[in-house]
Amino acid sequence: MARIIEHYAKLPGSYLFPEIGRRVRAYQAAHPDARVIRLGIGDVTEPLAPAIVKAMHAAVDDMARRETFRGYGPEQGYDFLIEAIREHDFAARGVAVAADEIFVSDGSKCDSGNIQEIFSLAARIAVTDPVYPVYVDSNVMAGRTGPMGADGRYAGLTYLVGNEANGFQPDPPAATSEPVDVVYLCSPNNPTGTVATRAQLERWVSWARANDAIILFDAAYEGYISDPALPHSIYEIEGARDCALELRSFSKRAGFTGVRCAFMVVPKTVTGVGADGKQVSLNALWSRRHSTKFNGASYVVQRGAAAAYSPDGLAQTREQIAAARGPHRRGAHRVRRRSCAVPVVAHPGPCGVVGAVRSPAVRSPGGRYARRRIRAGGRGLLPALGIQLARQHRGSARPYPRRVPRPIEAT
Repeated sequence: MARIIEHYAKLPGSYLFPEIGRRVRAYQAAHPDARVIRLGIGDVTEPLAPAIVKAMHAAVDDMARRETFRGYGPEQGYDFLIEAIREHDFAARGVAVAADEIFVSDGSKCDSGNIQEIFSLAARIAVTDPVYPVYVDSNVMAGRTGPMGADGRYAGLTYLVGNEANGFQPDPPAATSEPVDVVYLCSPNNPTGTVATRAQLERWVSWARANDAIILFDAAYEGYISDPALPHSIYEIEGARDCALELRSFSKRAGFTGVRCAFMVVPKTVTGVGADGKQVSLNALWSRRHSTKFNGASYVVQRGAAAAYSPDGLAQTREQIAAARGPHRRGAHRVRRRSCAVPVVAHPGPCGVVGAVRSPAVRSPGGRYARRRIRAGGRGLLPALGIQLARQHRGSARPYPRRVPRPIEAT
């Protein structure tokens, strides 16, 4: 008899974003005149930048000639992409990252779901709340949690609540709480859009080092940070190379949602503890896992990703992001001027499927940042805002509002 992994049965019937899409389609079919503000998966609205397209065309031509054809590539990524990453994402910000600490992949979703495989099933996991659902679901699948409770939370996980009072940036676990081994941080946060300050990241790094904990730092949206005082990488914080792994993506900064390319940084100085009590390099563990289960992102895709760092590529992708900010801000002002609830599609939970963000959240720092990304206005890249409102924003979410407010017009 083939036995299944029973932990999958703890999950809802479908993953968040496909379920959002299904229910959006059903709602629109029943209300064809409604204009829905999509706070689901963060797809893009603009085509690839010309410099990226040109590089990918050239790479396809390489694949058509015997002398330039590429078969299996290096599992960690081609040198031309890794060196571009080192120079532009890290050295430019005063951060030193070695080439063998960068692992190129086919997406941050895969990395954020797979990284938990190198940690013990007994590891205590913490997540900020709300946050990207892959962090939770992948650990449920692995067996690190109990069943979901009536409040939509899983027993065995530590939830660090972000709300208006703390600017949607929760502090590290208190000393009196149950010890945490691994914490997922996302900055800019998906879904709230808030960005951790240098002081906040310093507190996290200090906590992790004092508690022998590991930070999994998801910086997929760092390309949208506009304040030069805010860190783009956790490695800008002293001591972070001893306790943090960093995930990056080309999906949002370069429009690669349909192309698929990302990378993770695993410093050789970060260690965990084996069953024998000895320190074990996470870089070595991840390298073993990565090379065993992954054959590398395609040559054509990596050429496109490298082109995003070229002078033309940087100028073009930054222009796309900058062009999006004006419409986002105008959309935010339209939201803030209204005191009614804004209808959004949310994760199924005890309060139902469709929730509502009340106006106080809109006026909060996190709300202002997130609302700027509600509408792309036909321009630029739209970050993900897959808000699990029904089960995570207790007090700010309820079933679909009794009256449907007038939709916000596109600008």
